Amino acid sequence: MTLTLSHFSAAVVFAFFASIVFAITQKNTKPEMVRYFIKCFLFFVVGTIAGGWLMAGVRYFVTKP
Repeated sequence: MTLTLSHFSAAVVFAFFASIVFAITQKNTKPEMVRYFIKCFLFFVVGTIAGGWLMAGVRYFVTKP
C-alpha cells in the first residue's frame, strides 16, 4: 500500500508537524501552546495558498502570448 500526497496535502502535513514543534519549543503553558499552534498552522496554510496564487499569477503573465 502506498500513500500518494499532492503538493498541497504534503504542505499541510508539514505545517501540522512544524506547528507542533514551534508551539512546544516557544511557549510554556498548554493554553499558550494551543493558541500558538493554531496561529502557526493557519499562517503556514494561508501562506501556502497565497504562494500558490502568486506563482500561478506569475506563470500566467510570463507565459501569456
